[in-house]
Amino acid sequence: MDWSQRMNAAITYIEDNLEREVDFSEAARLACCSLFHFQRMFFAVFEVTPSEYTRLRRLTLAATELLTKNGKVIDIALKYGYDSPEAFTRAFRNVHGINPMAARSSGAKLTAFPRISFYIEITGGKVMDYQIIEKPAFTLVGRSMKFGVANGEFKNKGRTYWGKYVATDEYKSLCGLTGGKFGAVTGAHVMTAYLPNENGTMDPFINVFGVEKYERMDTTGFEEFEIPAANYAEFNCTFQTSAATNKRIYNEWFPSTGYERANKPDIALFSQVPWNRVIYVRWWVPVVKKNKK
Repeated sequence: MDWSQRMNAAITYIEDNLEREVDFSEAARLACCSLFHFQRMFFAVFEVTPSEYTRLRRLTLAATELLTKNGKVIDIALKYGYDSPEAFTRAFRNVHGINPMAARSSGAKLTAFPRISFYIEITGGKVMDYQIIEKPAFTLVGRSMKFGVANGEFKNKGRTYWGKYVATDEYKSLCGLTGGKFGAVTGAHVMTAYLPNENGTMDPFINVFGVEKYERMDTTGFEEFEIPAANYAEFNCTFQTSAATNKRIYNEWFPSTGYERANKPDIALFSQVPWNRVIYVRWWVPVVKKNKK
């Protein structure tokens, strides 16, 4: 069974249990990967988390039942995992823009979130150059913000927030901490890291913009984060192509290699060529060898 078939088996499991409790550990087992890797792959490919997908599919089916059947709203709410009509109404309104009872009105407009399928799409025969590197632990100094991934929160707010931050005096002070030196471990002036939260998951995640700490650096006023030793798959791109590169890593590279993502921070390391204003990025994606099953 190839990677696409395993991921689709996990999706089938979710679909078959929309009226019951969904165990995402079981979905990950069917995909033959760790729960963390399954969640990251799922979000990278479909731009929704497994739990968000489950919620949207349940509310889609609930809307269909309201339109086609005469069941009570409370019974439909309970069927799809809502303990009270109030909680169901709030969730339904957030997705469909109207209350459940209004969905039964003639001409009501509803939102459908269709079932998804996973497939590997490699277009144009493009190769992905990478190398597996081993790096020791280091300390990241900088400023952090916590972002969710559901409903496109990071996509909509993250870049705007950091875009404003790099124009501040604090950012200038942060960059000045290194005195122009490259980090001994990272070989970079500045970087951004995507850290799991306190529960070890990536929704929400901690986004840090910072520099590598070196001995006797005065970090007063900034936060410090310990980045553990890791093996990384390193990919090179530009800032303009970084989002597309990250998507290809999950759509193409992971499914075609014997690796899965480790539960450690992703790191994007930046350097700039002043005379042409190109910002180069080295993506460090933490990896482990996949267990054979």
